[in-house]
Amino acid sequence: MLGYDWPRLHAALNDLPAALLLVAVLFDLAGAATQRPALRTAGFWTLIAGAVGGALAVISGLQAEEHIDHGEAVHRIMGTHETLAWITLGTFGVLALWRIVRENRMGGTERAFSRGLSLVGLEALLATAIYGGKLVFEHAAGIPTPVLEAELHERAEGHHHHGAQGQADEHGAGDHDHATPSAMADSATTDSAAATPATDSAKPAGHTHTHAPGTPPHKD
Repeated sequence: MLGYDWPRLHAALNDLPAALLLVAVLFDLAGAATQRPALRTAGFWTLIAGAVGGALAVISGLQAEEHIDHGEAVHRIMGTHETLAWITLGTFGVLALWRIVRENRMGGTERAFSRGLSLVGLEALLATAIYGGKLVFEHAAGIPTPVLEAELHERAEGHHHHGAQGQADEHGAGDHDHATPSAMADSATTDSAAATPATDSAKPAGHTHTHAPGTPPHKD
């Protein structure tokens, strides 16, 4: 279906309903705390959308169960995940139908009971998500066996990164040599000394100097 098999379709469908149902509960609680009808209305429509999406997620999950490679451990966890998903869908489905029928006629006690039921559904939703995560991240459920075997083979071979040290080694193995820093410093010192004028030796022996006429005599 649209390039998706059932496991991938289930993975694509199960995130949005979970988010919608969580937000629906938060909207409802915020509406009760602030006494703002707009928040309660937002929670109502979000609940409806989340319940419909949850039904699609459960249907795709039941189909995915028949199309994935799995062993006994995955089968047990999958059974728990499925049971929790049915509890979640049943709780929010009943709540959605209840509010469709009674939304504009609910009294305070009835509405408080509906909020309590939504919290029960939220707890079941979180448990369902935890077991779904175990299936994927602890048991690689949904990944075909040949793909998993190829990945395990690649991980066993390892992966090597060539960083700056490797580049330095390759650079050092070239066809040209570089002088060491100490040799360069010694060469610079020698060149400087050679370039410095020998001022003392430049004066001839017995050098004398003369004064202009009228200059008083003095000793050097």
